[in-house]
Amino acid sequence: MKKRQFLQSKMRQFISSVQPDKDGLLYVSGKEFRYLRQVLRLKCGDMLSVRLPDGELCSTTVCRIDEGKKSAVLQVCADGGSLEESHNVTRGVKACEIENAFSYVDYYLFQYIAKPVKMEQIIRQAVECGVKYIVPVTGAFSQKACIAAMQGAKTERFERIIREARQQSGSPVETTVLAPVTTEQAAAFWEEQCAGEKDTAAVILWERSENTVPLKTVLAGKKIRKAAVAVGCEGGISAGEVQVLQKGGFVPVHFATNILRCETAALYGIAAVQSMILELAEKSTASPQKAGYADF
Repeated sequence: MKKRQFLQSKMRQFISSVQPDKDGLLYVSGKEFRYLRQVLRLKCGDMLSVRLPDGELCSTTVCRIDEGKKSAVLQVCADGGSLEESHNVTRGVKACEIENAFSYVDYYLFQYIAKPVKMEQIIRQAVECGVKYIVPVTGAFSQKACIAAMQGAKTERFERIIREARQQSGSPVETTVLAPVTTEQAAAFWEEQCAGEKDTAAVILWERSENTVPLKTVLAGKKIRKAAVAVGCEGGISAGEVQVLQKGGFVPVHFATNILRCETAALYGIAAVQSMILELAEKSTASPQKAGYADF
Protein backbone atom coordinates (compact mmCIF):
# COMPACT_ATOMS: atom_id res chain seq x y z
CA MET A 1 0.00 0.00 0.00
CA LYS A 2 2.83 2.37 0.86
CA LYS A 3 4.49 1.68 -2.49
CA ARG A 4 1.29 2.45 -4.38
CA GLN A 5 0.79 5.74 -2.56
CA PHE A 6 4.39 6.72 -3.35
CA LEU A 7 3.84 6.11 -7.07
CA GLN A 8 0.53 7.94 -7.09
CA SER A 9 1.97 11.01 -5.40
CA LYS A 10 4.18 11.71 -8.40
CA MET A 11 1.32 12.72 -10.69
CA ARG A 12 -0.75 15.90 -10.34
CA GLN A 13 -2.69 15.39 -13.58
CA PHE A 14 -2.98 13.01 -16.51
CA ILE A 15 -2.43 14.54 -19.97
CA SER A 16 -4.96 13.15 -22.45
CA SER A 17 -4.16 13.05 -26.15
CA VAL A 18 -7.86 12.89 -27.08
CA GLN A 19 -11.07 14.74 -26.23
CA PRO A 20 -13.96 12.87 -24.56
CA ASP A 21 -16.79 11.70 -26.82
CA LYS A 22 -20.33 13.10 -26.76
CA ASP A 23 -21.15 10.92 -23.76
CA GLY A 24 -18.23 12.25 -21.75
CA LEU A 25 -16.15 9.09 -22.12
CA LEU A 26 -12.37 9.05 -22.56
CA TYR A 27 -10.76 5.96 -24.06
CA VAL A 28 -7.18 5.25 -23.00
CA SER A 29 -4.99 2.63 -24.65
CA GLY A 30 -1.40 1.86 -25.68
CA LYS A 31 1.40 3.52 -23.71
CA GLU A 32 -1.05 5.69 -21.82
CA PHE A 33 -2.91 2.62 -20.56
CA ARG A 34 0.32 0.90 -19.54
CA TYR A 35 1.36 3.98 -17.59
CA LEU A 36 -1.94 4.25 -15.75
CA ARG A 37 -2.25 0.54 -15.09
CA GLN A 38 1.33 -0.51 -14.39
CA VAL A 39 2.80 2.64 -12.85
CA LEU A 40 -0.21 4.14 -11.09
CA ARG A 41 -1.97 0.79 -10.52
CA LEU A 42 -5.24 2.23 -11.80
CA LYS A 43 -8.41 0.34 -10.88
CA CYS A 44 -12.16 0.79 -11.40
CA GLY A 45 -13.59 3.46 -9.14
CA ASP A 46 -10.40 5.51 -9.00
CA MET A 47 -10.57 9.21 -9.75
CA LEU A 48 -8.19 11.01 -12.08
CA SER A 49 -7.59 14.70 -12.83
CA VAL A 50 -7.27 14.91 -16.63
CA ARG A 51 -5.92 17.77 -18.74
CA LEU A 52 -7.65 17.65 -22.14
CA PRO A 53 -6.02 18.68 -25.47
CA ASP A 54 -7.97 21.96 -25.42
CA GLY A 55 -6.40 22.84 -22.04
CA GLU A 56 -9.45 22.13 -19.87
CA LEU A 57 -8.82 20.33 -16.59
CA CYS A 58 -11.58 17.92 -15.59
CA SER A 59 -12.26 15.24 -13.00
CA THR A 60 -12.88 11.70 -14.23
CA THR A 61 -13.60 8.31 -12.74
CA VAL A 62 -12.43 4.95 -14.08
CA CYS A 63 -15.53 3.06 -15.17
CA ARG A 64 -13.97 0.17 -17.11
CA ILE A 65 -10.62 -1.59 -17.51
CA ASP A 66 -10.11 -4.20 -20.23
CA GLU A 67 -6.90 -6.14 -19.65
CA GLY A 68 -7.39 -8.12 -22.86
CA LYS A 69 -7.58 -5.04 -25.08
CA LYS A 70 -5.19 -3.08 -22.86
CA SER A 71 -7.59 -0.19 -22.60
CA ALA A 72 -9.51 1.80 -20.01
CA VAL A 73 -12.57 4.04 -20.11
CA LEU A 74 -12.77 7.22 -18.04
CA GLN A 75 -16.03 9.05 -17.36
CA VAL A 76 -15.89 12.83 -17.09
CA CYS A 77 -17.66 14.04 -13.94
CA ALA A 78 -20.41 16.36 -15.18
CA ASP A 79 -20.74 18.21 -11.88
CA GLY A 80 -17.00 18.53 -11.33
CA GLY A 81 -17.38 16.61 -8.09
CA SER A 82 -14.78 14.41 -6.48
CA LEU A 83 -14.55 11.09 -4.72
CA GLU A 84 -12.92 10.35 -1.42
CA GLU A 85 -9.17 10.93 -1.20
CA SER A 86 -8.56 7.19 -0.90
CA HIS A 87 -9.93 6.70 -4.44
CA ASN A 88 -7.97 9.56 -6.01
CA VAL A 89 -5.00 8.53 -8.13
CA THR A 90 -3.67 12.10 -8.37
CA ARG A 91 -2.69 12.46 -4.76
CA GLY A 92 -0.98 15.31 -2.90
CA VAL A 93 -1.50 18.80 -4.32
CA LYS A 94 -3.57 18.26 -7.45
CA ALA A 95 -3.50 20.33 -10.63
CA CYS A 96 -6.89 21.86 -9.82
CA GLU A 97 -5.47 23.17 -6.53
CA ILE A 98 -2.39 24.77 -8.07
CA GLU A 99 -2.66 28.54 -8.42
CA ASN A 100 -0.30 29.45 -11.25
CA ALA A 101 0.80 33.03 -10.67
CA PHE A 102 2.57 33.16 -14.05
CA SER A 103 -0.26 32.01 -16.31
CA TYR A 104 -0.74 35.48 -17.81
CA VAL A 105 2.83 35.52 -19.17
CA ASP A 106 4.20 33.50 -22.09
CA TYR A 107 7.73 32.40 -21.24
CA TYR A 108 10.39 31.58 -23.84
CA LEU A 109 13.68 29.82 -23.15
CA PHE A 110 16.40 30.31 -25.78
CA GLN A 111 18.81 27.57 -24.78
CA TYR A 112 22.17 27.20 -26.52
CA ILE A 113 22.56 23.51 -27.32
CA ALA A 114 24.36 21.58 -24.59
CA LYS A 115 25.04 17.87 -24.20
CA PRO A 116 21.92 15.72 -24.85
CA VAL A 117 21.49 14.58 -21.24
CA LYS A 118 21.68 18.19 -20.07
CA MET A 119 19.25 19.37 -22.73
CA GLU A 120 16.73 16.81 -21.57
CA GLN A 121 17.11 17.99 -17.98
CA ILE A 122 16.73 21.62 -19.05
CA ILE A 123 13.59 20.81 -21.03
CA ARG A 124 12.08 18.89 -18.13
CA GLN A 125 12.72 21.69 -15.65
CA ALA A 126 11.52 24.39 -18.04
CA VAL A 127 8.24 22.51 -18.47
CA GLU A 128 7.83 22.29 -14.70
CA CYS A 129 8.30 26.07 -14.53
CA GLY A 130 5.60 26.70 -17.14
CA VAL A 131 7.78 27.77 -20.08
CA LYS A 132 5.71 27.84 -23.26
CA TYR A 133 8.42 27.71 -25.93
CA ILE A 134 11.89 26.18 -25.71
CA VAL A 135 14.12 27.30 -28.58
CA PRO A 136 17.39 25.34 -29.01
CA VAL A 137 20.13 27.62 -30.38
CA THR A 138 23.34 26.53 -32.13
CA GLY A 139 26.21 28.54 -30.72
CA ALA A 140 29.96 28.98 -30.98
CA PHE A 141 30.48 26.83 -27.88
CA SER A 142 27.97 24.12 -28.80
CA GLN A 143 29.73 20.88 -29.68
CA LYS A 144 29.11 19.62 -33.21
CA ALA A 145 28.07 16.20 -31.97
CA CYS A 146 25.51 17.81 -29.62
CA ILE A 147 24.10 19.95 -32.43
CA ALA A 148 23.82 16.88 -34.67
CA ALA A 149 22.09 14.94 -31.88
CA MET A 150 19.64 17.78 -31.30
CA GLN A 151 18.85 18.18 -34.98
CA GLY A 152 18.28 14.45 -35.27
CA ALA A 153 16.40 14.14 -31.98
CA LYS A 154 13.12 12.32 -32.19
CA THR A 155 10.09 14.46 -31.46
CA GLU A 156 8.63 11.53 -29.56
CA ARG A 157 11.40 11.71 -26.97
CA PHE A 158 10.76 15.37 -26.15
CA GLU A 159 7.01 14.86 -26.15
CA ARG A 160 7.41 12.13 -23.55
CA ILE A 161 9.62 14.33 -21.38
CA ILE A 162 7.14 17.21 -21.65
CA ARG A 163 4.19 14.94 -20.88
CA GLU A 164 5.83 13.42 -17.81
CA ALA A 165 6.91 16.82 -16.50
CA ARG A 166 3.43 18.32 -16.94
CA GLN A 167 1.79 15.34 -15.28
CA GLN A 168 4.16 15.57 -12.32
CA SER A 169 4.04 19.36 -11.95
CA GLY A 170 0.41 20.02 -12.87
CA SER A 171 1.45 22.70 -15.38
CA PRO A 172 -1.45 23.99 -17.54
CA VAL A 173 1.02 25.28 -20.14
CA GLU A 174 1.39 23.24 -23.32
CA THR A 175 5.16 23.47 -23.75
CA THR A 176 6.65 23.14 -27.23
CA VAL A 177 10.27 22.47 -28.20
CA LEU A 178 10.98 24.21 -31.50
CA ALA A 179 13.53 23.21 -34.15
CA PRO A 180 17.15 24.37 -33.57
CA VAL A 181 18.02 27.83 -34.91
CA THR A 182 21.10 30.01 -35.26
CA THR A 183 21.66 33.06 -33.06
CA GLU A 184 20.55 35.33 -35.92
CA GLN A 185 17.38 33.29 -36.39
CA ALA A 186 16.72 33.32 -32.64
CA ALA A 187 16.95 37.13 -32.56
CA ALA A 188 14.66 37.42 -35.59
CA PHE A 189 12.16 34.97 -34.10
CA TRP A 190 11.92 37.00 -30.89
CA GLU A 191 11.43 40.21 -32.87
CA GLU A 192 8.55 38.53 -34.70
CA GLN A 193 6.99 37.41 -31.42
CA CYS A 194 7.16 40.97 -30.07
CA ALA A 195 5.89 42.71 -33.20
CA GLY A 196 3.28 45.30 -32.23
CA GLU A 197 3.64 44.58 -28.50
CA LYS A 198 5.37 46.74 -25.92
CA ASP A 199 4.91 44.65 -22.77
CA THR A 200 7.72 42.23 -23.52
CA ALA A 201 11.15 41.62 -22.04
CA ALA A 202 14.10 39.44 -23.00
CA VAL A 203 17.31 38.89 -21.07
CA ILE A 204 20.63 37.15 -21.70
CA LEU A 205 22.25 35.46 -18.72
CA TRP A 206 25.78 36.83 -19.03
CA GLU A 207 28.68 35.63 -16.89
CA ARG A 208 30.42 38.99 -17.29
CA SER A 209 29.29 42.05 -15.37
CA GLU A 210 30.32 44.80 -17.78
CA ASN A 211 27.63 46.47 -19.89
CA THR A 212 24.84 44.58 -18.11
CA VAL A 213 21.56 45.90 -16.71
CA PRO A 214 19.89 44.90 -13.40
CA LEU A 215 17.01 42.47 -13.97
CA LYS A 216 14.61 44.73 -12.09
CA THR A 217 15.40 47.60 -14.44
CA VAL A 218 14.66 45.44 -17.49
CA LEU A 219 11.26 44.37 -16.16
CA ALA A 220 10.07 47.45 -14.25
CA GLY A 221 7.35 49.70 -15.66
CA LYS A 222 5.82 47.05 -17.90
CA LYS A 223 2.83 44.74 -17.66
CA ILE A 224 4.87 41.83 -18.98
CA ARG A 225 2.98 39.47 -21.28
CA LYS A 226 5.95 37.81 -22.99
CA ALA A 227 9.31 37.15 -21.37
CA ALA A 228 12.40 35.44 -22.79
CA VAL A 229 15.57 34.11 -21.21
CA ALA A 230 18.68 33.24 -23.27
CA VAL A 231 21.09 30.82 -21.62
CA GLY A 232 24.47 29.61 -22.84
CA CYS A 233 25.68 26.03 -23.10
CA GLU A 234 28.92 24.69 -21.60
CA GLY A 235 31.30 27.60 -22.18
CA GLY A 236 28.57 30.22 -22.21
CA ILE A 237 27.62 32.63 -24.98
CA SER A 238 30.22 34.42 -27.10
CA ALA A 239 30.48 38.21 -27.12
CA GLY A 240 29.52 38.25 -30.79
CA GLU A 241 26.37 36.23 -30.09
CA VAL A 242 25.42 38.60 -27.28
CA GLN A 243 25.64 41.51 -29.70
CA VAL A 244 23.39 39.75 -32.21
CA LEU A 245 20.81 39.01 -29.52
CA GLN A 246 20.95 42.60 -28.31
CA LYS A 247 19.98 43.80 -31.78
CA GLY A 248 16.94 41.52 -31.49
CA GLY A 249 15.82 43.12 -28.23
CA PHE A 250 17.65 41.05 -25.60
CA VAL A 251 19.33 42.75 -22.65
CA PRO A 252 22.38 41.23 -20.89
CA VAL A 253 21.96 40.73 -17.13
CA HIS A 254 24.46 39.46 -14.62
CA PHE A 255 23.66 37.67 -11.36
CA ALA A 256 26.26 38.12 -8.62
CA THR A 257 26.38 34.45 -7.79
CA ASN A 258 28.61 31.41 -8.20
CA ILE A 259 29.47 30.06 -11.64
CA LEU A 260 26.52 27.83 -12.59
CA ARG A 261 26.31 24.83 -14.87
CA CYS A 262 24.18 25.54 -17.94
CA GLU A 263 21.38 23.27 -16.72
CA THR A 264 21.38 25.08 -13.36
CA ALA A 265 21.61 28.50 -14.99
CA ALA A 266 18.50 27.88 -17.12
CA LEU A 267 16.39 26.98 -14.09
CA TYR A 268 17.91 29.80 -12.03
CA GLY A 269 17.25 32.35 -14.76
CA ILE A 270 13.66 31.34 -15.38
CA ALA A 271 12.91 31.38 -11.67
CA ALA A 272 14.55 34.77 -11.20
CA VAL A 273 12.57 36.36 -14.05
CA GLN A 274 9.29 34.84 -12.87
CA SER A 275 9.88 35.91 -9.27
CA MET A 276 10.79 39.47 -10.27
CA ILE A 277 7.73 39.80 -12.52
CA LEU A 278 5.52 38.58 -9.69
CA GLU A 279 7.20 40.85 -7.16
CA LEU A 280 6.78 43.92 -9.35
CA ALA A 281 3.15 43.02 -10.08
CA GLU A 282 2.37 42.66 -6.36
CA LYS A 283 4.04 45.98 -5.52
CA SER A 284 2.23 47.82 -8.29
CA THR A 285 -1.10 46.36 -7.19
CA ALA A 286 -0.53 47.96 -3.79
CA SER A 287 0.73 51.17 -5.40
CA PRO A 288 -0.52 51.33 -9.03
CA GLN A 289 1.12 54.70 -9.65
CA LYS A 290 4.60 53.19 -9.27
CA ALA A 291 4.86 50.86 -12.23
CA GLY A 292 1.68 50.71 -14.25
CA TYR A 293 0.51 47.22 -13.22
CA ALA A 294 -2.87 48.53 -12.05
CA ASP A 295 -4.99 45.98 -13.91
CA PHE A 296 -3.15 42.88 -12.67
